Amino acid sequence: MSTDIRRRRTGSPRSASPGRRSRAVAGATALLVPLAAMVGLATPAEAAASATATYTKASDWGSGFEGKWTVKNTGTTTLSTWTVEWDFPANTKVTSAWDATVTNSANHWTAKNLGWNGTLAPGASVSFGFNGSGSGAPSGCKLNGNPCDGGSTNPGDNAPSAPGKPTASDITNSSVKLSWAAATDDKGIKNYDVKRDGATVATVTGTTYTNTGLTAGTDYSYSVVARDTADQTGPASAATTVRTTGGGGGGENPGGNGKINLGYFTNWGSYTVKNLVTSGSAEKITHINYAFGNVQNGKCTIGDAYEDYEKSYTAAQSVDGKADAWDQPLRGHFNQLRKLKAQYPHIKILWSFGGWTWSGGFGQAVQNPAAFAQSCYDLVEDPRWADVFDGIDLDWEYPNACGLTCDTSGPAAFKNMMQAMRAEFGPDNLLTAAITADGSDGGKLDAADYGGAAPYINWYDVMTYDYFGSWAAQGPTAPHSPLTSYPGIPAQGFNSADAIAKLKAKGVPASKLLLGIGFYGRGWTGVTQSAPGGTATGPAAGIEPGNQYYKVLKTSCPATGTVGGTAYAHCGNDWWSYDTPATVGTKMAWAKSQGLGGAFFWEFNGDTANGELVTAINSGLK
Repeated sequence: MSTDIRRRRTGSPRSASPGRRSRAVAGATALLVPLAAMVGLATPAEAAASATATYTKASDWGSGFEGKWTVKNTGTTTLSTWTVEWDFPANTKVTSAWDATVTNSANHWTAKNLGWNGTLAPGASVSFGFNGSGSGAPSGCKLNGNPCDGGSTNPGDNAPSAPGKPTASDITNSSVKLSWAAATDDKGIKNYDVKRDGATVATVTGTTYTNTGLTAGTDYSYSVVARDTADQTGPASAATTVRTTGGGGGGENPGGNGKINLGYFTNWGSYTVKNLVTSGSAEKITHINYAFGNVQNGKCTIGDAYEDYEKSYTAAQSVDGKADAWDQPLRGHFNQLRKLKAQYPHIKILWSFGGWTWSGGFGQAVQNPAAFAQSCYDLVEDPRWADVFDGIDLDWEYPNACGLTCDTSGPAAFKNMMQAMRAEFGPDNLLTAAITADGSDGGKLDAADYGGAAPYINWYDVMTYDYFGSWAAQGPTAPHSPLTSYPGIPAQGFNSADAIAKLKAKGVPASKLLLGIGFYGRGWTGVTQSAPGGTATGPAAGIEPGNQYYKVLKTSCPATGTVGGTAYAHCGNDWWSYDTPATVGTKMAWAKSQGLGGAFFWEFNGDTANGELVTAINSGLK
């Protein structure tokens, strides 16, 4: 099958050394410091005139969590040093920390500033973080010997009271409305932090909030914390437990029928994580494949460190409306995806490695599958972002066949790789692969043991697109993503139905197959014939020769016909083929009739601002 646009664009923003977070702070690098290497603290510093320390649980991945303390100088004189103390329940502890020296005596924990971050001017703040185990929350917090809410050092401005216990209403499969009685404060209430399972999911000025993107049949715990006009926080309200209606878990379509609606999110496009929210797509998808990590020297490596975890986002660009701070341990797309999951916990995210441009490293990697799997696990489960990812996707184009380069690893290499990956990632992480859809006799699907690998994977993303395109510069024109064969199709086996049938025949369960949808079109120019099968003079102009997004084509070259279940358009001298909401609906009906696990698409950049194609997939799978 011909090439596709599943690649890393050239000229992407700067990147840093793979797998490392490099952040210079006052001429030094803040390191992740194992507790075993920490030394005792100096004598606690003198109390500041006015300061607060607030705690948030930045993320929680089940077996552990990331905590964050923020120290703020709310006084009028400079704070020269700080020490934060708190207690954890016996089952909760700090395992590693950064930007502070943390020690403990039994269940009592103490954090002291490092040499470069102890001085805080009036109004300034600094944060430090840690990874922990257990499920407890901190209590008895003191900052430089005083209460962390600043109460005893702010006699003219007391901390706010606890709001009323939230009341839940309008509960659905994926949302709940919360209401609470207002807190009181001597100077006035500024806003409220809404906390779900201990993590802040929203900050609102009123006393109501609707939390969307939840998972059907799931329990959630909500509480509310008030902030006064000096940004002091008071005690949390009593917690309310809410169970969403319906059944099923995070792997289901939001409609509740168990179908997967997965989209690729690229680290180079103009589409941002926030666009998932503003377009309405976040409520309709079930999974995201984050593209791409690289495969180099037998290992999984970072694709673009700047875009992945270093780039800062403004408040307007951020999912939760909060700007990145210079000193936070994680920024970039990874942090935005973390925020997305906080608001839409039904979404599962996989880190995809390889792709068209970066598949060349798989051949070397599979020479030692166990070592390769270990490297991938260590990168995906890096404590800085382990909570972001729910598994790994491997996009090898193509095992034991030719793509951008030709691989000669043998038919068993793919199965051996997936077996090693499952052994390393265990039964609870998702393990998937994007694979060829070449259903021809002796084609790419026959080159590797996809059937033998099937027991180790959760599903295959079958790339049922890019069958035909302007790499055949003179044509014949043909739909790049035909669902079925049709009279005059340029090559037998180059259609979705044949590819799915071949995979089933190889023993792959239908439920482990996702139908691929391209959110773009393939086109030629110099075409006089409206029907498929015409001659051309070369590729039509687009985002690259012969390729254009659906969101552009829907108005620049509207569809004039359908062939093989895919739309085509003839406008002027150009001829394009692409999927529309109508053809997507037809394909989803076919996928359900075949018992497939759902659908996936490449990629969000091609959709309209209101998510037309994502909506069509979601509606079609219900």
